[in-house]
Amino acid sequence: MAATFADRPADTGPFYHGTRAHLEVGDLLTAGRLSNYHPGVVMNHIYFTAMVNGAGFAAALAKGDGHERVYVVEPTGSFENDPNVTDKKFPGNPTRSYRTKAPMKIVGEVTEWVRQTPAAIQQFRKKLAENKGEIIN
Repeated sequence: MAATFADRPADTGPFYHGTRAHLEVGDLLTAGRLSNYHPGVVMNHIYFTAMVNGAGFAAALAKGDGHERVYVVEPTGSFENDPNVTDKKFPGNPTRSYRTKAPMKIVGEVTEWVRQTPAAIQQFRKKLAENKGEIIN
């Protein structure tokens, strides 16, 4: 069954997911893991983007001691624009960010993307720590 958009189509891929987890082609990402950004919050969705550099930034922010990794992923079910950034923080979806409750299949790995500086990562972590806004989970 092909993946579908829960709202209007914006991207057809390829799609990327940034993490520090070591995964293999064919593995499935599933919802129900702790948030990288909000302590104690179990995420109901898997987040992904059509921008490889955005996934790389997410990998840099991800918890864990593993290497930053960007995987090429394929939705197995419907997905929607990420409401935490779409229209709430950025009108439209310029970050090309999405989320799904369905598993995401790992179909490849990217090794080249524009990496953020340690100062930029630290600044964003500070901003996240100070953020008092609610996430839409």
